Amino acid sequence: MGEYEAVLARVDALEHAAAEIGTRLDEDVICAELAGFLLRRVADAAAVDLRPQDGAPALPGPAAVAGNAALLKDAEAPGAESPGAEDLDAEVPDAESAGRTVLAVPLLAATGEELGRVRVARAGGGFSGHDTAVLAHAARLAGVHLGHARRLAATEATALHLQRALVAEPGRPHPNLEIAGRYLPAGPRTLVGGDWFETVRLHFGRSLLVVGDVMGHGLDAAVDMNAYRGALREVAATDLPPHRVLRQLDAVVAEDEGRRPATCLLIQVDPARSTATFASAGHLPPVVFAADGSAELVDLPVGPPLGTGLGGYEPAVRTLTPADTLLLFTDGLVERRGEDIDVSLARLAALRLPAGSGPEAVVREVLRRLDAHTAEDDVAVLAARVRERPVH
Repeated sequence: MGEYEAVLARVDALEHAAAEIGTRLDEDVICAELAGFLLRRVADAAAVDLRPQDGAPALPGPAAVAGNAALLKDAEAPGAESPGAEDLDAEVPDAESAGRTVLAVPLLAATGEELGRVRVARAGGGFSGHDTAVLAHAARLAGVHLGHARRLAATEATALHLQRALVAEPGRPHPNLEIAGRYLPAGPRTLVGGDWFETVRLHFGRSLLVVGDVMGHGLDAAVDMNAYRGALREVAATDLPPHRVLRQLDAVVAEDEGRRPATCLLIQVDPARSTATFASAGHLPPVVFAADGSAELVDLPVGPPLGTGLGGYEPAVRTLTPADTLLLFTDGLVERRGEDIDVSLARLAALRLPAGSGPEAVVREVLRRLDAHTAEDDVAVLAARVRERPVH
């Protein structure tokens, strides 16, 4: 190959590396793309080894392998030390297998931190200067992408912990209620959202259960969610009936033009009277699971979302016994793209859980059976059941 052709080949390889490595900021994807690229361009086999992050367990094997893995077997440490990028012209044969050439190159983040290394092997013959240059470039490119991916993952983890701290630590209900709740984000790229739940302890052994959904996603929705939650606690402390709590909350929020509208469902549980009083501001109806595990959607009037200033909320009352488990949820639990909401709700109402399931079991089973972990929207669920012997 002449010098001109070699330059063209190098440029072509580097362009393909930029297009094929780091298409997503995901460690597994980046490692697989790096190994695949090197298999196509440089070697007969490639493996990517990552160092565990602080506090994480050691990986059981390479993060990605491509090609004839047998060429890399027992080649964890070619020679005494793995060569650095500056040493790539020095081929490092595996001492245990003649005719096999193995190179190892570090994966460095933009900060210079070594995140791992990539190993390549060729059966017969060595690596040319062109091969080693392409290997060095691909390793540098992947290292930078891996560094970005780890920082993004850390940011997402922090945001998710914040969101869960906001929604998973509701106020304590009256001890005569057994509750369970769960929040699931809408996929790995949606850091925070506007779905939330809450419980408020009231006088005379009663409790107020709340679930809400601020329209939209992202940090702005999460900020508004926290504002709704704070306002709800203040209004609920007045011990008004649920529909009047919604009226007050709607009036308060409507005064702030920058606040996003939100749907909200309130349920006041009164174990002494075996009743539950419902009020909805544009929210989907709750479900009651009976002692035999069958589900029933609660039929109740639905007013406009909060923040419109229109009011018009009405109460609905039904009997609630210690054998019943209430389930409040946001629309991400049931809605599916292109599907009518009535069909989505019917799927939930058709569930039959094991007889006698308590709040924790109800939450776990409903999330599993509706495959909520792959939902396209945030999911917040709250389940509650009156204890057999209420405390007044």
